[in-house]
Amino acid sequence: MSQPIDPHAPAAGAVAPGDTAAAESDLVRVQRKVDAARAVLLRLLQEVVVAESQLTNNRATQLLEANEQLVVAALRGQTDAQAAAESLRDANRLAETDPLTRLPNRMLMGDRLTQAIAGAKRRATRLALLFLDLDNFKQLNDTLGHAAGDEALKEVARRLVCAVREADTVSRYGGDEFLILLGEVSHAADAALIAGKLLAALGEPLPIGNQVLHLTASIGISLYPDDGDSIDALIAHADAAMYHAKHTSGGALALHGEVPPLPAAAASTAALTAHEQVLAAHERRHAQMQEANEQLVLAALGAQELQAAAERAQKRQADFMAAVVEELGNPFAPIRLAASMVGRAPVHESLLPRVQALIDQQSARVSRLVNAASTRSGPGSLLEPADQQDCDLVGLIDATVSDLRELMDLRQQSLTVAVPPGPLAVRGDAVRVGHVLSNLLDNASKYTPDNGSIRLDAVVQGESVVLTVSDDGIGITPDVVPQIFEPFGQDSRAIGFNGPSTGIGLPVVRALVTELGGTVAAESAGNGRGSRFVVTLPLAGAGTGDVPGAGHARA
Repeated sequence: MSQPIDPHAPAAGAVAPGDTAAAESDLVRVQRKVDAARAVLLRLLQEVVVAESQLTNNRATQLLEANEQLVVAALRGQTDAQAAAESLRDANRLAETDPLTRLPNRMLMGDRLTQAIAGAKRRATRLALLFLDLDNFKQLNDTLGHAAGDEALKEVARRLVCAVREADTVSRYGGDEFLILLGEVSHAADAALIAGKLLAALGEPLPIGNQVLHLTASIGISLYPDDGDSIDALIAHADAAMYHAKHTSGGALALHGEVPPLPAAAASTAALTAHEQVLAAHERRHAQMQEANEQLVLAALGAQELQAAAERAQKRQADFMAAVVEELGNPFAPIRLAASMVGRAPVHESLLPRVQALIDQQSARVSRLVNAASTRSGPGSLLEPADQQDCDLVGLIDATVSDLRELMDLRQQSLTVAVPPGPLAVRGDAVRVGHVLSNLLDNASKYTPDNGSIRLDAVVQGESVVLTVSDDGIGITPDVVPQIFEPFGQDSRAIGFNGPSTGIGLPVVRALVTELGGTVAAESAGNGRGSRFVVTLPLAGAGTGDVPGAGHARA
C-alpha cells in the first residue's frame, strides 16, 4: 500500500542547506591551504634562484682567479725563461771569448778555422793563418807590472782588429800570442801585405800610464792548402815560421818555407819571390785602375747631374716661353686698343704720341718673344769636333798589352793580338782610349781561369775600327748580359773570382766609348763558354774621306 506523500518533505537527491554551507567552508579552507602552498613554493623558487645565482658567481670568480694565476705564472715563467736564455747566451759568449781582450778564444777560433777550411775547399780558394807573438813582452810585464801588460794586450787586440778586413778573425791564442785568420786570399803576397799592416799598426806609440811603449811583433804565415789542409798543420807551420822570424830578427814576418824573413820596414811593400813581385806590382796597378774608375764614375755622375739640371732649366724656360706665346696668342689686342684711339675727335690729338709709342712697344715685345721662342735648341754633344783629338790605336794596344803581359803570363794565359800594321789614328785622346783597352783586357784576364786564352782583334770597317776582346773564361749568365754595363751589374758567379771587384770597370768603358762617339756591346754563349766585348770607334778623318790605316791588317 502506498504511503501518502508529505508535501513539506525534501525531494530525493537534494542537498540540505546546512551541507552546502559546510562544503563552502571546506572549500575556503582548501583554497587557503593552496594559497599558502603557492606562497611557500614561490619562496622556495626564489631561494633556488638566489642559490643558483650565488653558485654561478662563485664559479665565475673562481675561474677568473684561476685564469689570473695562470697568466701570472705564464708571465713569470716567460721572464724566467728569457733570463735563463740570456744567461745561457752570456755563458756561451764567455766560453768562446777571451775575458781580457774580448777576442775569440782558442775554441771559437778552431770552429771558425774549420768552417773556413771547408768553405775554401768547396770554392777551391786559399786562406792564410797568421801566428803573431809580441817581442819581449815578458820584460814589459816584469818592468811595468801585469796591470800595464793587460792594458797593452787590450790595445794590441783593438789595433789588430782595426787593421784587418771585416771578414777576417783575430783571436787570442794565449798569453801574448794571437792568431789571425784571413779568408779569400789569392796569393801569399796578399797575406804578407796584411801582415805588414799589422806590424805597422803595432809600431805606433802606445801610452800606458806615464810610459810610452813601442811594441814590435813577429809574425809567421801559413797558407791553405799549400802548407797543410788541417787546423793543427796550419797552426804548427805558422808557429814555426813565427819563431824563425823572431830568432832571425825581431819585428819581422816569415812565410812557412820561405827565407829570409822580412823586416817590419819592408814587410808592407816587398815580396819574397819574383812571383810575389809581379803580383804586388799588379795589385798596385789594379788599385790605381780602380781609383781611376771611381774618379771617372764620380765625374760621370756629376756630369749627368749637371746635364739633368740644364735640361730641367731648359724645359722650364721652354714651358715659360710657350706660356708667354700662348698668353700673347692675340698679340694685336693692345695694338687694336691703341688704334681705336686714333680715329677719335681732334680733342684727343694730344694722345697720338702715346698711342704711337704703345704700338711700337708692343710690336717690339712680340718680335722679341717670337724670336726667343723659335730659337730654342737642344743640348749639344759631349765632345765638340774642335775639342776632339787623334791618337794612334796600334801604339796604345802595344802599350796596354805590355803592361798586362806579365800578369797573364803569371796566370799562364795566352794572349793573341791581331791589329793592322799601324799607325791607326782614331778620334779621342790617348788617356780615354787607353783606359778602355786596359779595362777590357784586365776584365778578360780576371774572369779567365789559369791556362785560358784571350784574343784582341782590331779591324777597320768603313770609317770605324772594331775592337773585339774575347776569352774562353767563365762567361756571362744570359739574363745578366743586358745589365753588365750598369754600375755594379755583376754576374753572381763572377763575385770573388780571382779576387774582389768594384763592379764599375765596364760601366766606365761604356761611358768613355759613348763620349768618344762609339758603341760597345757584350756577348756570351753562357756559363763557362767565354765572353766577347765589341767596341766600335770612329777613325780620325771619318766623314772626310781621309781614313788612315784602312785596308791594312796583320796578325
